[in-house]
Amino acid sequence: MILLAWTAVKVGYALAFGLGLAGFLGWVERKQSAVAQDRIGANRAQIFGWRLIGLFHPIADGIKLMTKEDFVPAQVLRPFHALAPALSLGCCLLCLAALPFGGTVEVFGRVWSLQPFESRVGLVYVLAFLALGVHGVVMAGYASGSNYGLLGGLRGAAQMIAYEVCMAAILAAPMFLYGTLDLQEAVLAQGGYWGGWLPAWGVFRQPLAFVLYLVAGTAASKRIPFDLPEGEAEIVGYHVEYSGMKFGMFMISDFVENIVVCGLGATLFLGGWGIPFVSLAGAWGGLLMLASFAAKTCALLFLLMQVRWTLPRFRFDQLLDLGWKSVLPLALLNFLATVWGAWLWR
Repeated sequence: MILLAWTAVKVGYALAFGLGLAGFLGWVERKQSAVAQDRIGANRAQIFGWRLIGLFHPIADGIKLMTKEDFVPAQVLRPFHALAPALSLGCCLLCLAALPFGGTVEVFGRVWSLQPFESRVGLVYVLAFLALGVHGVVMAGYASGSNYGLLGGLRGAAQMIAYEVCMAAILAAPMFLYGTLDLQEAVLAQGGYWGGWLPAWGVFRQPLAFVLYLVAGTAASKRIPFDLPEGEAEIVGYHVEYSGMKFGMFMISDFVENIVVCGLGATLFLGGWGIPFVSLAGAWGGLLMLASFAAKTCALLFLLMQVRWTLPRFRFDQLLDLGWKSVLPLALLNFLATVWGAWLWR
């Protein structure tokens, strides 16, 4: 009974982290774009006269999406039209469960794991459910009964498949060094130091893989400059026939995908929940683990936000050329170099 309750707590904070941070990212995007464009940004929503620089806007957005009319055109395939947003969001949320938010702590004479779902093949689990999310995109375009929506779904499928193949090739090198597919073990493998002071994080051991991972992760989560499946004002996207909370679920899916990509990046390249030269034991150590993982994830999210409002959108042929002709070959070369380097220095 205690283990069941603890599992419920872990799943609860994983969902709270993902959905809460997704709502907060909506505010960050608005305010950060406003700073980049020298304007005020969203600050109209208020409670009892308090605006708090627009922090109430995520609440207003949620109320608007839940109360807005769910208009369903006559030509749609209704079962698939309703299933598509749930499939996209569900796959993203399942990925959160495998991320190691923390290690193990001993409290009240028992050892507790802070990872919601422990698996010896955690990386495969995350990549598999990220890949399943493309079915929701294609299903939304197909079920809409619109040629424009179908084209958006096909663009999304081509892009996500290309860059998820790249992600698997990129992550092969660091996982080879760690000697495991278990995300918790990957964090522990980065716990040493070089020269007694430099953390043995993946970003220092595999800098090329880290850069390539950020590129592929941004594309796999359909973020600017790789947002061609949606295209916003310029291109009709796969969710053109969606409104209300169904559209909101697609929007939240994009944010949660971004959180998963950054959480996985923090796990494999930034030492996960580890803090250099700090002993993490007991209840306070567990809180520090959770805070460390959240801070590293947010740091990567902030970095990708800078890219979002800096680079223009790629053309679709440029996007696919970058993935298949540049990122994938570099990832394979990096993997071969890693394997030969490890063999020569064994």
